[in-house]
Amino acid sequence: MSAYRIRPAQAADAGLLAQWAAAMALETEHKHLDPATVQAGVAAGLADAARARYFIAMHDLPVAGRETIGSAVGTLMFTREWSDWRNGDWWWIQSVYVAPEHRRQGVYRALYRHVEQLARATPDVIGLRLYVERDNQRAQQTYTALGMVDAGYRIFEAEFARDT
Repeated sequence: MSAYRIRPAQAADAGLLAQWAAAMALETEHKHLDPATVQAGVAAGLADAARARYFIAMHDLPVAGRETIGSAVGTLMFTREWSDWRNGDWWWIQSVYVAPEHRRQGVYRALYRHVEQLARATPDVIGLRLYVERDNQRAQQTYTALGMVDAGYRIFEAEFARDT
């Protein structure tokens, strides 16, 4: 049994998820994100499961006189990509963040296994994918340990400036 309980994120989690998204962008890509844009993006994803689904890992602790009290320690989001080659959906894992004091303790593993179980139980889902920074060896080792393999792709993009 995992030490972490995984729950779907709710609208009330938007502030924390936006904060974690900005922290992850700064930490992994050295990008400073516009807080208002990230907050609006997270809120839009939370409001529309067709766009994104977020999950939060909770670390539950027993409290005298109560069942448990939990604190949020990590998150991931997934989006869908249709594959005409396979006639099914890939679920793309994105926006992964684990609070620094909880890293290397199985938080991501719990989140991944939860989403993997959902994906396997959902008709037409053909697999899980994610992208990772080329130099992030620790993350790559984690993904490999969970049974994921390098798919051999590079990502190219053409980003468009938007009025905010």
